Amino acid sequence: MRSVTIDEFPVSEPDAGPYALVTGPDGALWYTLVHRGGIGRLVPGEAPTVHPLDPDCGPTMITPGPDGALWFTEYRADRIGRITTDGAVTEFPLPTPGCGPYGIAAGPDGALWFTATAADRIGRITTDGRVTEFPLPTTGAFPSMIVAGGDGGMWFTLNQANAVGRIGMDGAVTLRPLPTPAAAPVGITVAPDGVLWFVEIGAGQLGRITPGGEVEEVALPDRTARPHAVTTDRTGAPWFTEWGANRVGTVTRDGTVVVHDLPTPGSEPHGITCGPDGALWVALEIGALARVAPVPA
Repeated sequence: MRSVTIDEFPVSEPDAGPYALVTGPDGALWYTLVHRGGIGRLVPGEAPTVHPLDPDCGPTMITPGPDGALWFTEYRADRIGRITTDGAVTEFPLPTPGCGPYGIAAGPDGALWFTATAADRIGRITTDGRVTEFPLPTTGAFPSMIVAGGDGGMWFTLNQANAVGRIGMDGAVTLRPLPTPAAAPVGITVAPDGVLWFVEIGAGQLGRITPGGEVEEVALPDRTARPHAVTTDRTGAPWFTEWGANRVGTVTRDGTVVVHDLPTPGSEPHGITCGPDGALWVALEIGALARVAPVPA
């Protein structure tokens, strides 16, 4: 595989904590500031813009909504937030206190689906703020990130139950146990072929699950790397962050894992997304976004 260039762009104070990021409907990169309580926006080549929130709300994951706005979870405030591309914010309190909303993704039904880590539930919120919650068939599971699969369901990781789950639009839940004990899955994404990729932060592995539930696992070069988030690039290849090893990595078509060191030591990469320019963009705890792009042949 060709080498990459990695550039870093400061977007916040170092203690603000960029955590997750996505490409918005306006073509800009939108990111959460988990420690300072804000939503940021970056157009490469321009100064970043930060929209402040309650400093203690803990915005974590963010996703484009079906209504042209961005939707995000407020982990510490038990709310779901919505921000328009011109910066107008609306917040929706959730009915279960202390539920800890974390992952969020748009579903095929035109609603947003989210995980409630501390309540062992999957939630659904309509664009006008109506919330429905679905209990999971296990306790202490810590549902984490969630994504819409190609099969019409929502797929999510169960960090403490060592499983990947699926919930249908009717609320029916199916759990798929993972082969490796204490794998602790976190990030999950769907590839163009419908296969879902996920990371195992506890086992130092990347996982792959088909819509039928068949699981394969790929060991990373450093089993203590603590992979956190995963996305796919424009070719469908998975890319992931290694929070504990200060790297990003990918898996080639022949199954080879390739990792790349980030320029700043201890940058703590968390979220990753394919940007509007086709490069991979990474949220760094140090207050920056990194752009990872292949070197032209």
